[in-house]
Amino acid sequence: MESRTELLENYERGNRNFSGGNFIGGNFSSFHLKDIDLSKAYLSSANFQRTLLDRANLYRAYLCGADFSYAKLYEANLCEADLTKAKLNGAYLVGATLTGAKLSGASLTGVNLRRADLRGVNLCGANLTEINLRGADLRGANLSWAKLAGARLSGANLEGTSLTGIDLSGAYLNGADLHGVDLDGVDLSQAKLSGANFQGANLSAANLSQTQLRVALLQKANLRAANLEEALLVRSNFCGANLTKANLRNADLSQADLSEANLNLADLQGANLTQVCLHKAYLWKANLDRVNLFRANLREASLRNATLNAIDRLEAIWTGATLPDGRIFA
Repeated sequence: MESRTELLENYERGNRNFSGGNFIGGNFSSFHLKDIDLSKAYLSSANFQRTLLDRANLYRAYLCGADFSYAKLYEANLCEADLTKAKLNGAYLVGATLTGAKLSGASLTGVNLRRADLRGVNLCGANLTEINLRGADLRGANLSWAKLAGARLSGANLEGTSLTGIDLSGAYLNGADLHGVDLDGVDLSQAKLSGANFQGANLSAANLSQTQLRVALLQKANLRAANLEEALLVRSNFCGANLTKANLRNADLSQADLSEANLNLADLQGANLTQVCLHKAYLWKANLDRVNLFRANLREASLRNATLNAIDRLEAIWTGATLPDGRIFA
């Protein structure tokens, strides 16, 4: 093992190359080591708390169990680094590159990874509570069973990302690209999702209660048995979406596009459907008790056996719609 003192003395003399060195368990807390080259170095269980490591090269470094709490790693290279069970709580990693890094079981609470490159990163089971991932590239990353409660993911690219069992409750995902992503059973309650792209995504049995989904894209998304109670869905596009057995109680769907959507057996009790488009939508046995259909478009919609008690039908368009008793509205 090389001496920590030797490394620091050589660094002070202007040497920056410590590639492949063995510093297992070394204590480098609070030191200034910017531009240092520790690529392929052995640094398991090392202490880098509050250390300045801006533009550091940690390519393929062995950092299992290392502590980077509140460290500064601006534009650092952590490509293919092994950070399994590492502590990065409160670390500053803006512009850092972590392509192919291993972060399984790592703790990243409150980390700033804005605009970071995280393509293909393994974050399975990681604690990412309140992490900042705005504008980050997470394509192909593994976030299964990770905890992202309160995380900031606005503008992040999550194409091809594994999100099985993830916790996104209260997360900020405004404008995020989640098209085609599998979010089966995921907790997105109280999340901010305005302008997000969920086209073709699987949200079956997902918890979206009290979410903000304004102007979101959900064309042909699978929302079967999803919980959207009290969700804000104003002007969102659900064209062709599967909302069978979905819970939309007291949801605000004003001006939303639900044309050709499948709402069979859905519960829309108390929902706001003002100016909603339900053209050719399927609402077999749907619960529409106390809904507001002010100026709603129900042309050619199928409402066979639907419940329509105490609804506001004022100025709604019913031309060609199949009514609950099977009659066609002329």
